[in-house]
Amino acid sequence: MRFLSWNVNGIRAAQTRGFDDFLAAESPDVLCLQETRALPEQVELSAEGYHAHWNPAARKGYSGVVTLTRREPVGVHFGMGAPEHDGEGRVLTLEFVDHYLVNVYTPNSQRGLARLAYRRRWDADFLSFLRRLEESMPVVVCGDFNVSHKPIDLANPKANARNAGFTDEERAGFDALVAAGFVDTFREFESGGGHYTWWTYRLDARRRNIGWRLDYFLVSASLRPRLKRAWIQPEVHGSDHCPVGIELATAGRQVCLKTNP
Repeated sequence: MRFLSWNVNGIRAAQTRGFDDFLAAESPDVLCLQETRALPEQVELSAEGYHAHWNPAARKGYSGVVTLTRREPVGVHFGMGAPEHDGEGRVLTLEFVDHYLVNVYTPNSQRGLARLAYRRRWDADFLSFLRRLEESMPVVVCGDFNVSHKPIDLANPKANARNAGFTDEERAGFDALVAAGFVDTFREFESGGGHYTWWTYRLDARRRNIGWRLDYFLVSASLRPRLKRAWIQPEVHGSDHCPVGIELATAGRQVCLKTNP
């Protein structure tokens, strides 16, 4: 199964920049979108063969996530059962027979770290939510986590040490996900730098590859044997973010992993 995730920075804007062609060409089994900033009735998606599930924010034109799947899930869950968080349309969970799929758009700590205290509560509550899910089935979680985990995950770590997306507090939140057993899939295949998923529109940053890795696929440790590959698609434009993806072997057909002698 091929999973893709993409912060589209407005689904209607992305459609004017080739989103429908992207979907037709890639034809993934699953596509998770973040920052869609629209209601379902405001968008005409060219998504034949997909089931579309929306969780828009209560505030119009803000936040929102959408998940497109070829398989109909057995259950759809909105938010994480926390009134403090669930009005912003940031979490959408699809339940399948052998795993949960969580689409997340993590809150930004904002300029001046005005929302950092809230972000820390979010990180703790989101981890608790994932752990509850994992009690019954493995979890695939993807989206814009709004943090670069390690210095290698952004072009200018020293200059951004106390900026939103690279504070010690936000990085500790991601550390907690990894410590809980969730696997950063991209880093299972690529240990080098220079791989980013977001670039500011200013200063010609994308062409110069001055970016941040903010978008991830994490999987429960029990799914690691099924992980065939993970990638970033910086060549895909249409947003200030680019898509990221993973491929999982079908349940029961695990990948034979290479080990050092």
